[in-house]
Amino acid sequence: MKKAILATKIGMTQIFKEDGTLVPVTVLEAGPCVVTQVKTIENDGYEAIQVGFKDAKEKIITKDKGGKVQIAHRHGVNKAEAGHFKKAGTTGKKFVREFRFENCADYQPAQEIKADIFEVGDKVDATAISKGKGFQGTIKRLGQHRGPMKHGSKFHRHQGSNGACSSPSRVFKGKGMPGHMGSKKVTVQNLEVVRVDAEKNLLLIKGAIPGSKKALITIKETTRVSK
Repeated sequence: MKKAILATKIGMTQIFKEDGTLVPVTVLEAGPCVVTQVKTIENDGYEAIQVGFKDAKEKIITKDKGGKVQIAHRHGVNKAEAGHFKKAGTTGKKFVREFRFENCADYQPAQEIKADIFEVGDKVDATAISKGKGFQGTIKRLGQHRGPMKHGSKFHRHQGSNGACSSPSRVFKGKGMPGHMGSKKVTVQNLEVVRVDAEKNLLLIKGAIPGSKKALITIKETTRVSK
């Protein structure tokens, strides 16, 4: 892997190409990410770079009704993390991730990775936590069919029979059931970069990307080879 960056989701829109083709795109605020550590085989047993994204608040000082000072670390960094970022020559970051680049030795602490690491036409994989839908039935969660809606039916949106009778007298493992839907790590592969705006730190990627607005998105060089 040679290219990767952290981003947050702004939303979706549509743009026109030069030939007049309408393209739906997801707009991402990509970077700038700061290299906070370069890991080597000698020190860590493997090669990778650690990057930070979005500045974090170090301390939030409040007072209770009695006037007592309280310090809360909301999306902030503790002393150990603050020392780690200070050693790298950067401020505290809200998100920290590792990328195993092929050319890790070319990076230095405090170096910035911006949106222009990608070019128009690049194929990427987008990873994020999908939107949470709460507890859902099998029709919405798994796309199962509903039951008869006519008079006398005992079920309409119930999933029906769950298992056989005397043999094997159990419900097979993996049977689709109602349950929590969404809030899972999802990767969409082989998406195309349509536009890059390095000045505004924007990436426009064709199609939909999982996650809600302001969600953290990991954009990597695709591992899927198109035929």
